[in-house]
Amino acid sequence: MPKLERLDAEHAAELLRFEQENRAYFARSVPDRGDNYFTDFAARHAALLAEQATGACRFHVMVDDDGSVIGRFNLVDLVDGEAELGFRVAERVAGRGVAKDGVRRVIDLARDEYGLRRLIASAALANVGSLAVLRGTGFIPVGEVTLDGQPGLRHVRELPGRPGGYAPRPM
Repeated sequence: MPKLERLDAEHAAELLRFEQENRAYFARSVPDRGDNYFTDFAARHAALLAEQATGACRFHVMVDDDGSVIGRFNLVDLVDGEAELGFRVAERVAGRGVAKDGVRRVIDLARDEYGLRRLIASAALANVGSLAVLRGTGFIPVGEVTLDGQPGLRHVRELPGRPGGYAPRPM
């Protein structure tokens, strides 16, 4: 069974492989990271770990039984009990519930370990897989956004256990 792990230095090689192997797949639904991302990967990975150490972000990877990275699940801009959720999974596991499982696990971590009360996520309208994952994990669409020039939807997920919490208005 795949494990969700907090990103650390040990994940660098597998994470780079994950990004390289799935580059064309990801580019079909989100903007490509560009060649510099791969050329400067070691420095970028170190910068992510340094940012995570400040508490401003929490980065996670889903690791398969063979040790390969099959997904990324990130919480960024942790401020005032909120964070922005981003995720992507390998093409070889797409449509098998890995994204939904990872998002559910990150929701639990966000609430129980990181003390967050609300998560925000956005997905392009053309990214039907991500939209389905967000809706299937309790996110509510609350408005339209533009993501790299493409129309999308902004979603909010109130984390349970907070009395009198913010209630997003469904679209």
